[in-house]
Amino acid sequence: MLGLDRVTFNPSIMGGQACIRGMRIPVSLVVNLVANSKPVAEILEEYPDLEPEDIRQSLLYAAWLTQERVYPFKSA
Repeated sequence: MLGLDRVTFNPSIMGGQACIRGMRIPVSLVVNLVANSKPVAEILEEYPDLEPEDIRQSLLYAAWLTQERVYPFKSA
């Protein structure tokens, strides 16, 4: 999946949600902060364990998840 080595999944961490490098920082949190116009510098300040590449890969993962796939319906 796109070489996203910082997006990890572990059933014992955050219920298996996509997280950053095995930490209790869900990708969804990072994406939500960016989507709500939180500057990257502020995100990194509030979450000192995060690195800029973590934010970039969170956005790449979100973009990958939202790729539209349209399948034609068969009429009966």
